[in-house]
Amino acid sequence: MITTILFDNDGVLVDTERLYLQATREVLATVGVDLTVELYIDHSLTRGRNTMALAAERGVSEREVALLRARRNARYSELLQETHCVIDGIEQTLQSLHGKFSMGVVTGSRRDHFEIIHARSGLMKYFEFHVTREDYKESKPAPDAYLEAMKRRSLSPECCVAIEDSPRGCEAAAAAGLRCLVIPTALTKNSEFCRAHRLLKAASEIPAELMSLKV
Repeated sequence: MITTILFDNDGVLVDTERLYLQATREVLATVGVDLTVELYIDHSLTRGRNTMALAAERGVSEREVALLRARRNARYSELLQETHCVIDGIEQTLQSLHGKFSMGVVTGSRRDHFEIIHARSGLMKYFEFHVTREDYKESKPAPDAYLEAMKRRSLSPECCVAIEDSPRGCEAAAAAGLRCLVIPTALTKNSEFCRAHRLLKAASEIPAELMSLKV
């Protein structure tokens, strides 16, 4: 029986991936790296690689890469503070699930960015716990984030379902033994999700899908 839903954050609860892309693209442009949408999708959303490695591949020193990363993180924080990014319809879905399932957030976001996002999102009242990037070793598509979440709550994969939007997230969930429902975004709609349990069109479809798994 499904008792717990593990939600990804960026792209599932909040529309922040485009802001992260913007911040990264602006910073990499200063060292001559053109981070196209296609390159970002392949490098980050599909393979889960650090986009700052693109600068290192161009001969940028380790020290300068660290400075670029800090500038990117600061710029991303600015964009998050300026933008309302809760995905349309997600709160209504969370309301319908609240009290019926235990819910947590399992994200690759840094804790400071996560806190900026949800300081005014109004969504955290629906969740019992969250796991951010500082809480585990290897980022998605490695399963570490989901394994850590299950360990903290003494959960088995059989009683959990993951909600994801990207190939790297779907791979991470599947590698942790979870069934994964995927809601592709504008950035991931053309991606392959061969390990997804089901592809959904919108968050509003989650409750019915969960009920079919629960029985």
